[in-house]
Amino acid sequence: MTQTIARIKAKGKPFEIMVDLDNALKFKKGASSWIEAEGDRIFSDIKKGFAASEKDLNEAFGTTDVSEIAKKIVKDGEVLVTQEHRDEERENKIKQVVDILSRNTINPQTGNPHTPDRIKKALEEAHVNIKNTPIDSQIKEIMEEISKILPIKIETKRIKVTIPAIHTGKAYSIISQYKEEENWLNDGSLEATVSIPAGIIMDFYDKLNSATHGSVLTQEIKE
Repeated sequence: MTQTIARIKAKGKPFEIMVDLDNALKFKKGASSWIEAEGDRIFSDIKKGFAASEKDLNEAFGTTDVSEIAKKIVKDGEVLVTQEHRDEERENKIKQVVDILSRNTINPQTGNPHTPDRIKKALEEAHVNIKNTPIDSQIKEIMEEISKILPIKIETKRIKVTIPAIHTGKAYSIISQYKEEENWLNDGSLEATVSIPAGIIMDFYDKLNSATHGSVLTQEIKE
């Protein structure tokens, strides 16, 4: 268990608590409904051991309940992330990228697949910045970067997608990064042609079905 500080500034004053890092990040993302301040205390400066006064807590949060205040601090404030955690997160992101590209790309000069080691080396040589967003939304940008180092082509599938008008708002953001062309119909529904990396096709279908409650129509376009 890794402990860290969560902090916030409210009514011009600092408030800090000690929390479990993993649980705090889950709570902040909405993946957990429980958070606990270690020692059941709210501090004005945790490193110096200065506890926040009840007067300041009431003015800033309208309560002195540590549990309720801890939720507000973690949800609306800043959770300090350790370098070890950042390194681990980046390594996990790299593994995801390497896995997707090694399964779905080839060397267009030879027609052979690239090995995971070669792809990882290209990521390092190209100094690719892998962002803290879903990997599938970054693949095109990552491909552009490593193609400067490595001849690489991703295997894709072209899909015709028809989205009912009532669901276009949510679904459009899912297809936009892969869209080749679009056609808005008179009834407000959307027809689009998308090009999807073969390795994430099932995840793409899952997201579309979730956003449209299963009402999306898809058809693979054979070359």
